[in-house]
Amino acid sequence: MRLPVLRGKAPGDAVLRRGRITLRPPKQGDWKLWAEVREQSRDFLAPWEPTWPYDALTRRAFRRRVRAYHQEIRQGSGFSFLIVRNSDGALLGGVTLSNLRRGVAQAASLGYWIGEPHARQGYMSDAIALVLDYAFEQLGMHRIEAACLPHNDASKSLLLKMGFSQEGYARQYLRINGSWQDHLLFAILRSDPRPSLPV
Repeated sequence: MRLPVLRGKAPGDAVLRRGRITLRPPKQGDWKLWAEVREQSRDFLAPWEPTWPYDALTRRAFRRRVRAYHQEIRQGSGFSFLIVRNSDGALLGGVTLSNLRRGVAQAASLGYWIGEPHARQGYMSDAIALVLDYAFEQLGMHRIEAACLPHNDASKSLLLKMGFSQEGYARQYLRINGSWQDHLLFAILRSDPRPSLPV
């Protein structure tokens, strides 16, 4: 399996580039593009996410978000990436590895979102393939977990396509869109087959 292209001296500086997309850590200067794609996609994203705070798209909120991401990187507890299209630099969405557990677990949780104009074009498949390779081959993870709402057929299909197996059902697992909601639980192991990265 081909490894992602890595740039940067530390894991938190990693830039993953392959095929049509680049994954890179968010920076403060991304606020305007990030806010635009999130605002444009608000109705598309809101049913699947925690309730947006009143200031969700402000520069101040984005600064807090980026600071939190970088703190997680320093602590080794999470890695967040923006998905950028190589052809024109468009910001498409984001993907995160969070809640990294070392020791006997070597596991992390996968999260992702994509702007509505870019959905169902294969970009998230590319991004997940890339971040899984990074998690397993560079970070030494053994297991990556993910969860989705039972009626989120697109997310469920995506996870199965990417090699995840459904392992359980968690009642009132996360507070999504203002209410505690059940989730399907998925996972993929380092030894499981997964799609090849795009060239």
